[in-house]
Amino acid sequence: MDLLTVNDRSGHYPPSYYAAHAKHLEPFAEAQGTLDCDVCVIGGGFTGLSAALHLAQRGYDVILLEAQRVGFGASGRNGGQVGQGQRVEQEELEKMVGPDHARALWQIARQSVDLVRDLSGSDLVHADFHPGIIHADHRERFVRHSHDHVRHLRETYGYTNIRALDREEMRDLVASDAYFGGCIYEDAGHIDPLEFALGLARMAVAAGVRIYEGSKVLSLTETDPAKVKTAKAEITARFVVMGCNGYLGRLDDRVAARVMPINNYVVATEPMTPERQESLIRGNVAVADSKFVVNYFRFSDDHRLLFGGTESYSYRFPRDIASKVRKPMLEIFPQLADIRIDHAWGGTLGITMNRMPHYERLAGNILSLSGFSGHGVAMATLSGQIAAETIAGQAERFDVMASVPTPAFPGGPALRTPLLVLAMLWFSLRDKI
Repeated sequence: MDLLTVNDRSGHYPPSYYAAHAKHLEPFAEAQGTLDCDVCVIGGGFTGLSAALHLAQRGYDVILLEAQRVGFGASGRNGGQVGQGQRVEQEELEKMVGPDHARALWQIARQSVDLVRDLSGSDLVHADFHPGIIHADHRERFVRHSHDHVRHLRETYGYTNIRALDREEMRDLVASDAYFGGCIYEDAGHIDPLEFALGLARMAVAAGVRIYEGSKVLSLTETDPAKVKTAKAEITARFVVMGCNGYLGRLDDRVAARVMPINNYVVATEPMTPERQESLIRGNVAVADSKFVVNYFRFSDDHRLLFGGTESYSYRFPRDIASKVRKPMLEIFPQLADIRIDHAWGGTLGITMNRMPHYERLAGNILSLSGFSGHGVAMATLSGQIAAETIAGQAERFDVMASVPTPAFPGGPALRTPLLVLAMLWFSLRDKI
């Protein structure tokens, strides 16, 4: 099953709110013939676009190959939340890798949010960064952990842009009886992800990157220089950066054994009045809850609720995504029973066993960075910058990330689908108890 085409039309963006309202780029040509470059980047999402941009800014001759359109995959379909920290909380990372390594991971994560905020300020990026993300606890027993987490970040890491929320404060910020407390990260935020990706593409082109769309990579030969083949082109490159995430397929089974694709779904409501928006989520912050199959939601700049979540037991999208996502949306906001859904779409992201990104040197001149586990707006963007500096000979941040163990999924790529079904059934059940 080719996840690039099983749910989508070749060369077309999904029917998302983002695609319907974006300032689109003219399509880039397909790669053809024999091409040479310093670095070939595979994948036109946040990782690939950021890598290409930062490499070109360092003076490298860069070719970027995208199988569909830039920003076509998870980068252009997600909830747009620019989360602070790693996907795994610091307390767990301290147990996993030790306090010094965990502190380095925290600093890298902080840098990822700063990078997205800085890049969004470019005139070529038509996406504003809006500050604030609430973590909302859907079980009363989780609140103590959230408040302890706030104290830990303040006392151990000196991070003061976070505060605890009790039930009354949560109810004041999010007009729902579903949550018992939590915390707010005041310097995290949210952004239109497709506009951000398209902006990175504009910046990359302005820096001299050659972007080719409709150019699916069929094989990668680990030689020096490396050989990258598409249907109509062969690219010779001194270095290769793979930023494929959930759309890797079987291009490299070593990565596929550690990064599993899963689907997630988002809806956009009809526009509301600014007053109704404020009555639901005060202060235009984003929200993500404590379920393993996370509900996440925020408002667009034109006052639509963008609500994402729900589990999926197949790699094929449901026939009626809107109805599937409406159910959890109304569990959170029953007062929206009258609201119309204007857009509904799905996408494929890449997760790892421990929810930490998977960095790997597949060869001396080939890097792979993926597996962002729903935390990719910031970390995937920074990963591209890290790939660029690693190729330039500064591998410290790459090594910090790569030294986090990312176990292989049991059975590897061959057992992905049955493993996905079992996992989603289990986590769906766990969220209900």
